[in-house]
Amino acid sequence: MAELESSMAPIKPKRGLGKAILISSRPKQWTKNLLVLAAPIAAGSITSPRIIIPSIVAIVSFTLAASGIYMLNDSFDIELDRMHPKKSSRPIAAGELSRQLAYVISAVLIIAGVSVAYIYSGNDLGMVITIYVLINIAYSRLLKHEPIVDILSVSLGFLLRSIAGGVADHVFLSNWFLIVASFGSLFVVVCKRMAEVQLLGDEAFTHRASLAKYPEGFLNYVRTISSGVAMTAYCLWAFEKGASSPKGAIWIESSILFFVAAILRYSLLVEQGHGGAPEEMLFEDRSLQSIGLIWIIVLIIGIYVSR
Repeated sequence: MAELESSMAPIKPKRGLGKAILISSRPKQWTKNLLVLAAPIAAGSITSPRIIIPSIVAIVSFTLAASGIYMLNDSFDIELDRMHPKKSSRPIAAGELSRQLAYVISAVLIIAGVSVAYIYSGNDLGMVITIYVLINIAYSRLLKHEPIVDILSVSLGFLLRSIAGGVADHVFLSNWFLIVASFGSLFVVVCKRMAEVQLLGDEAFTHRASLAKYPEGFLNYVRTISSGVAMTAYCLWAFEKGASSPKGAIWIESSILFFVAAILRYSLLVEQGHGGAPEEMLFEDRSLQSIGLIWIIVLIIGIYVSR
């Protein structure tokens, strides 16, 4: 009887080619590219006409290049993804988008992203996008199998987005800004690895070889260090920024509370079994959204009141 009911269960309809391509480019991940705006916002220059267009160019460049990288990575990992409880539904793993076509589309997207950067913004942004592409190709083929190196490689992807905003807009990147961006990125990536270990359990290493080499205690240690350094650096940046901007000092320094609250909320969600897909947490957790929104509003008020 159970076999009969199983055979009568509705079959999930196959997605069309256009939808399969769109899903493979992971549109939810595009929110990461908003990190490009971090530098001009922190510098208080995001509203300047000379900043808006370069920022848009940087976002478009990263969106194209990153979409190509995601598709390339899914093509490389097709066999492993088919054994994963969630990744098996991705179009390439599900057979809705052929590996050969995915390679072609991936190459077109990557070339388009790099070309847009060089043509419309110049060599500096073009070089940042090129480095991002090369590191991610190396990650997809080799680096993701090496413990620590794989975490640093993914973290660098976040950091390069933050750097791109400063490079494209010719905004000065302070030491504190780079430290916050670096260790904040490391924190998110380590939390992602912890969530993968929690989700996959003893089978984690079959999906990602490096996971077998990460004791849970080590991941907790790196999470603690990275979050601690990020919060400390943000405090130092906020106090330094406040000292140079007396009118907005109270707002800028108050933003520390909400930055720390966001880190703590994120850590709590990871402990509760989330964190495997940071972009999904951002879209789904209302508390994290609220804290992040208040943090950004308070920070922006402080920066622009002081101008």
